[in-house]
Amino acid sequence: MNIALENRTERQEIGTLTKPALAVAYGDGIGPEIMSATLRILKEAGASLDITAIDIGEKVYKQGFTSGIRPEAWEAIRESGVLLKGPITTPQGGGYKSLNVTIRKSLGLYANLRPCVAYAPFVRTRHPGMDVVIVRENEEDLYAGIEHRQTGEVYQCLKLITRPGCEKIVRFAFEYARANGRKKVTCFTKDNIMKLTDGLFHRVFDEIGSEYGELEKDHMIIDIGVARLADTPEDFDLIVTPNLYGDIVSDVAAQIAGSVGLAGSANIGESCAMFEAIHGSAPQIAGKNQANPSGLLQAANQMLVHLGQPEVATRIQKAWLRTLEDGVHTFDISTQEHTRRLVGTDEFADAVVERLGSAPKQLTVRDLKSENSSVAKPKIQRTTLDLKALRKETMGVDVFLHHTDLDPERLGLGLTEASTEQLKIKMITNRGQKVWPNPLPETFCTDHWRCRFVHPEGSAVNHAHILQLLTRLSERGYDFIKTENLCSFAGERGYSLGQGE
Repeated sequence: MNIALENRTERQEIGTLTKPALAVAYGDGIGPEIMSATLRILKEAGASLDITAIDIGEKVYKQGFTSGIRPEAWEAIRESGVLLKGPITTPQGGGYKSLNVTIRKSLGLYANLRPCVAYAPFVRTRHPGMDVVIVRENEEDLYAGIEHRQTGEVYQCLKLITRPGCEKIVRFAFEYARANGRKKVTCFTKDNIMKLTDGLFHRVFDEIGSEYGELEKDHMIIDIGVARLADTPEDFDLIVTPNLYGDIVSDVAAQIAGSVGLAGSANIGESCAMFEAIHGSAPQIAGKNQANPSGLLQAANQMLVHLGQPEVATRIQKAWLRTLEDGVHTFDISTQEHTRRLVGTDEFADAVVERLGSAPKQLTVRDLKSENSSVAKPKIQRTTLDLKALRKETMGVDVFLHHTDLDPERLGLGLTEASTEQLKIKMITNRGQKVWPNPLPETFCTDHWRCRFVHPEGSAVNHAHILQLLTRLSERGYDFIKTENLCSFAGERGYSLGQGE
């Protein structure tokens, strides 16, 4: 399907420019309905796009592709460099991966940009002046998806935070704020608890933020930050945060602005971009002509700006705002006070098309020409590490055991006997709480134990020392399930301490 300027449908060149290529995935559930409505609006507004439709999602999962996407779809996305995607249903059950996460990580779409704007009084909200942008890291954190069942009782999910990942997303946030007239950048983390991982994100925020003297900077612990956002969103302008927090915060922000169904998102990488609504596939209303296409339409507007067609995006935005003002609403945003005509998906699209060329009377039209995420995207220069200056040394090892005897004193005695000359047992924790030496009887324990071994004189150890220890543990019947080396870098400890260390 081709959408041509002035409604021409043949593939052509406009002046000296070829119409930008676009991969389109209709998605699952309500996806086909809202995508059809959105594409119709784009066509009537004069968007210039050369579209290739691809199949991804539920039916591809069920054909045996556990990632939800075929190789030829990957090629179409990479060839076009831009994907407009409807919501996807990930089948429940083991073995299926989140396609959204797979696409973002595989294509390096490190920045998730989610504007959350109130459209009061025509869309109900307690915060009529809300205008907040959420910048969410998209590739790492707990969304690395590395999980293990380690014992009969304990499951693990690894939280991975990298310096390059932090630098990319934080610099993107500051560059976007600078390019789009934002005055304040706030960072959300939980570094009072996760001092190394979230601590790194906060530290990089402070380092890079010092280069943007004209912008106000702030940091909040995630829990109080979200509470403040829900209560007084006018205190915020742009928020940057790691992946999981960003997922939650952006939904909260969209909902308190008026509705999750009205928000779109841009996923930006170095060579590709994906645009999507932030809501799910809503299978309960699929095929009923009830879904609101506004979230996907807002994402499509972000896409048009990204593709260098801000005039078309502005024309659509004006018509969409006028539709809201005229009280033409789908059921999810309808109110007795402001809804004059309750419509379905197709009728809502008709109303927007009818108003192309009109402008809202009360709602503010944003200057979309300045909101190009590509312009704000920094060129990332990855720092080459000086391995000599890094001076990495192994100072010990944490050995994790599956051990069903829940008496930490007996375990401590056994591990003392199993210790080697170079690696002695120093501490045992259970779910992060120290239980040996000197355990408290009230501490609840499971069958999962972290056992810290270090050199008795604080000297560095090597891999051979660790292998010798593991051999002794195995010979004594201890079931070790993983190890984590305790490393220092340039003399700075690279691991968390236990109580009393």
